[in-house]
Amino acid sequence: MLINPKKAERRPWEMFFVGAFYASIALLLVNWIFAQDAVLSKRAGILVVTFTVMFSMPFIYYTIKLEEKRISQSFSSLKLLSDHKRAIYAFMWLFLGFVVAFSFWYSLLPTTESFQAQIETYCLINRPSGFEGCIDQYTKKDFSSTTGFLTAKERLFLIFTNNMSVLLFTLLFSLVFGAGVIFVLAWNASVIAAAIGIFTDSQLSALPIGLARFMIHGIPEIASYFIVALAGGIVSIAVIRHEVGTPNFWHVLHDSINLLILSVVVLFVAALIEVFVTPMFF
Repeated sequence: MLINPKKAERRPWEMFFVGAFYASIALLLVNWIFAQDAVLSKRAGILVVTFTVMFSMPFIYYTIKLEEKRISQSFSSLKLLSDHKRAIYAFMWLFLGFVVAFSFWYSLLPTTESFQAQIETYCLINRPSGFEGCIDQYTKKDFSSTTGFLTAKERLFLIFTNNMSVLLFTLLFSLVFGAGVIFVLAWNASVIAAAIGIFTDSQLSALPIGLARFMIHGIPEIASYFIVALAGGIVSIAVIRHEVGTPNFWHVLHDSINLLILSVVVLFVAALIEVFVTPMFF
């Protein structure tokens, strides 16, 4: 009711405000409802993502439904990317709205309990050798120590392998029911928001710098997830509309593989930017 897919594709920037609204409501609901629960409060980070996905699901569903109608018009990989670029723009703005809202509340809330899972993910990637200490440090909002980070090559390997697991997860979900893209949107936005909060010492005045620091590599990274979601969706629709083994199906499968390869290349470039380019500026 807030915004429909056709309007979003005409003015995709409006999805920024929709995403910020959804993320804020999800975070506030989790804090108000589950903060006092001894068990669920420990899983607040997952609940925040779950609520954000629930709020966003109608828009994502109808957008995917709208995009499905365009798949039959052309199976060329480049043509498909061109046809779906407006939907990808809308998703990107939605993702940016998530990131800004999550980052804002991460800095404003007195504790980081609502981002516990996200902090653990950050520590697993950046400080696996000091995992427990990293969690204790950032959960208590004590950012004075930053020792124990890995070398550039080790970080590149961990970051790329972690992102590849997310990529495969996205592909699987897009193949099964097409909803994988929204989970990836919300989860990665919350992890990036936690990383921004850690980088900025939870200071709202430093939020623009934190956003710039992580969006340099975050934009191509999230774009790769959208590309692979498109690849999985194409195969899923082809299974419905064509018999497996027909020439049309193999043509669709071929183009989907091309999109998958492209997404992996973009993801690796994003990892390279994160490890070697971003530190040059921040």
